[in-house]
Amino acid sequence: MSAFTSALLVSFATVFVAELGDKSQLLTLALATRYRPAVVLGGVAIVSVVMHGAAVLVGGALGAVLPERAVNLAAGAAFVVFGLLNLRDNGDAQHADDRSDRRGGVLAVAGAFMLAELGDKTQLATLALAGRYPWYGVWPGAAAGMIAANALALLVGIALGRRLPAHALRIAAAVVFFAFGAVLLFEGIRG
Repeated sequence: MSAFTSALLVSFATVFVAELGDKSQLLTLALATRYRPAVVLGGVAIVSVVMHGAAVLVGGALGAVLPERAVNLAAGAAFVVFGLLNLRDNGDAQHADDRSDRRGGVLAVAGAFMLAELGDKTQLATLALAGRYPWYGVWPGAAAGMIAANALALLVGIALGRRLPAHALRIAAAVVFFAFGAVLLFEGIRG
């Protein structure tokens, strides 16, 4: 097996397993109740490629520049805002067909997902893998593992969306955002 293939497969499997049940996967599940599947997957894919690329190419520099306390406080506040926005009833957001709404949705999903991924265990795993395997196999393997794990959460979110009333889903998603926000704010304050 070539070094590229080994790096690709090991990175995919490591990140996929590390992502199962992680906060960003739960975030994807919540976002699936609010946005079209393509919007959620698009936002997740953009952040997966960028964040794992940064983890591979930049290494630990981002973590050294941004103090963990500041990242936790900013991410916690953002999650609380996302929870409040999720409670707002703006009609059927999943079926908005306006192109600018889709673009804005992808950016909103990408922003929320990026905050959830800063300093996450999958980023640390990618950093570790990049020290052992060629970067050109780790990067696409880690990004693909992240996208696959979150596509699984997206499918669960879609299934829930078909079975539960929209109002209940908005409240449940807001609770998820509030919970993550509270945990991150607590970690940032505790510092």
